[in-house]
Amino acid sequence: MTRLFESVLVTGGAGYAGSLLVPQLLRSGYKVTVYDICYFGSDFLPKDDPAFRLIEGDIRDTAKLAAAMDGIDCVVHLACISNDASFELDERLSTEINLDAFEPLVIAAKRAGVKRFVYASSSSVYGVSDDPDVTEDHPLVPLTLYNKYKGMCEPLLKKYTDDSFTGVIFRPATLCGYAPRQRLDLSVNILTNHAITNNKITVFGGTQMRPNLHVQDYCDAVELLMTAPAAKIQNEIFNIGFQNMSIADLALLVKKVVEEEFPDKAPIGIVTTPSDDNRSYHINSDKVTRVLGFRPNKTIEDAVRDLCAAFRAGKLPGSMEDDRYFNVRRLKRIQAK
Repeated sequence: MTRLFESVLVTGGAGYAGSLLVPQLLRSGYKVTVYDICYFGSDFLPKDDPAFRLIEGDIRDTAKLAAAMDGIDCVVHLACISNDASFELDERLSTEINLDAFEPLVIAAKRAGVKRFVYASSSSVYGVSDDPDVTEDHPLVPLTLYNKYKGMCEPLLKKYTDDSFTGVIFRPATLCGYAPRQRLDLSVNILTNHAITNNKITVFGGTQMRPNLHVQDYCDAVELLMTAPAAKIQNEIFNIGFQNMSIADLALLVKKVVEEEFPDKAPIGIVTTPSDDNRSYHINSDKVTRVLGFRPNKTIEDAVRDLCAAFRAGKLPGSMEDDRYFNVRRLKRIQAK
């Protein structure tokens, strides 16, 4: 991919996806600034790279954020109070960060001369749908404030785009796989952690259809959106999620892979219990393939095997009790305001 820009600012770059994306962008030759409040630490970031800069800041601090934009060509906006369950937290915190801070951020980027703004929305904006193929034109039926706000920010970006300011939105599926700042509170990662640590998988519900995306494919999609011609992506929305599976089938896949990777743990049991999380949708990502030629290089099975390798290498100590792997638990413990 040919770079169009020299410098990129990644909000939320110390998060799960950001922790894998940032080193990748550095390898591609970008100067990378991460702007992040660092609720989950920052030791895993490549701080010894001369092309890297970390600014510890709150996304609500518009003045500090605007100063960080100086000399930046492209903004990748990942920062948010992430995942639906996070709204067990202070609703005000999530509203301020996921919605209220967004438009001032876009305005600051445009004023600073930023040329491109890549916004990470979410495929969870679709909520519940019986449609066998949910495309980008599907109505948004948010079930939580998290996916409601993700959807509400999309038109706010389009309000400011013009010939000198390109805006593009992507709606990724639920992420899975290993990254330096690991999350173990996402469906595939949860199932894998339980299979390896407890020799037992608990499935909540099971019939819900969920799209999943390897975290590496997420990073590759972001880099593609940074390099694609403006005419192809201006004001466009792209679904990024290629494997749709029911939670029950995910559990069976995880069981199979973990039993192969750790034969001594077989047989791994599966227990099914009711769930009040009825989000279910089957997304179609043909558009990003058709328009930009993007196809995933990884599978859900790859994600499970990557996690198995990380467990085997001792990279995920305290995987059940350490709150750094669990967004809501960490934010509750530190009483994030």
